[in-house]
Amino acid sequence: MTSPVLALWDAPAAVPAPPRRVWRDGVLVGVIPVLAVFEASVRVDVPWRWLWAVVLTVLAPTLLWRRSHPFTMLAIAFAVGTTVGLATAGDPQLYTTAYFLILLYAVFRWGSGRAMIGGGVLMGIGMLLTFLATPPQVADVIGGMAVAVMTATLGLAVRWRRRARTRELEQVRLLEREQLARDLHDTVAHHVSAIAIQAQAGSAVAATDPGATVQVLQAIEAEATRTLREMRAMVGVLRGPGDALAPTPGLADIRALETTDAATPAVVVRLGGDLDSVPQAVAAAVFRIAQEAVTNARRHARDASRIEVGVEVDAEGVQLEVRDDGGAAAGPTRPEAPRSAPALRGGDVRSIPSSGYGITGMRERAALLGGTCEAGPALGGGWVVAAKLPRAGWTA
Repeated sequence: MTSPVLALWDAPAAVPAPPRRVWRDGVLVGVIPVLAVFEASVRVDVPWRWLWAVVLTVLAPTLLWRRSHPFTMLAIAFAVGTTVGLATAGDPQLYTTAYFLILLYAVFRWGSGRAMIGGGVLMGIGMLLTFLATPPQVADVIGGMAVAVMTATLGLAVRWRRRARTRELEQVRLLEREQLARDLHDTVAHHVSAIAIQAQAGSAVAATDPGATVQVLQAIEAEATRTLREMRAMVGVLRGPGDALAPTPGLADIRALETTDAATPAVVVRLGGDLDSVPQAVAAAVFRIAQEAVTNARRHARDASRIEVGVEVDAEGVQLEVRDDGGAAAGPTRPEAPRSAPALRGGDVRSIPSSGYGITGMRERAALLGGTCEAGPALGGGWVVAAKLPRAGWTA
């Protein structure tokens, strides 16, 4: 298998996720049986027309789950349709059997990479069995393949267009959030400057005019309250619609990554040093890096049985190491990774789907605090992510 095939095999389902039900689903489920019965009643020359009308009526409800389970619905329709076709030794000649194309479209529009590959294989097998049962004309073969390819291509085209549109909208949101963050910085800087001036004035008059000092303290309190209110309003805008206001994670929360589930690699966490001496912002950054590294290892480390997470706090700073005992991925799963990423076996650079930024995101998060983060194959096998956040970086 080549790398493109592996990349398609590992491709996730369509983003954004499809709606569970829309009004068109009910219309299709109701219309297809009516059309099948009507066509069977008027096309008296079609063999086994009533049998196919019954089959289409029974299969029509699969359209209700074509978005959430596209491959399963196609497989059900394929199995039933192929069985009936072989039993009757003929192709379904009703035009209503175009219903099968809706399921094929759904696989390529909404399904994962595995579903798309499986759907293509199923359609190929179905055509082959039909052709073996009743040898077709060359024109029929070309026409059938063209219709199937066009349907799949249409599904892919709509899928990629929707994904591109989603990325464009997300880019606009990020730009707006960046502008709001700048406005937040300017607002906070203005109010903090006013508080500093008031505090200096209070210090100057404290010895000679205690009453004025009380007024200064009241002004500082009012300014600080206003600053907090505006910060909360700005941060509320910066948060995504689904973001919950939750406590910032710390180093102790890394233990929540531990797991002993037999279906996934065991995660073992080791924490050492004075965890309470690490500022909250630095602790949150370490937690996020560890979380993304563990997610990456669990999803992409081949044959991994154990993931070790080690955090050590000492006088120099924080050292984080996430190591797994699996093999490298068989192909480049993160082609958008920066060129400065370490050269791995076969050019492999694993992705980290938990955040969407992968190795680049971990490096940037560490760099913001004056640290470093590297990822690559470990000596003796496996994969290691190592981050160092020196105290000089976050105290500067």
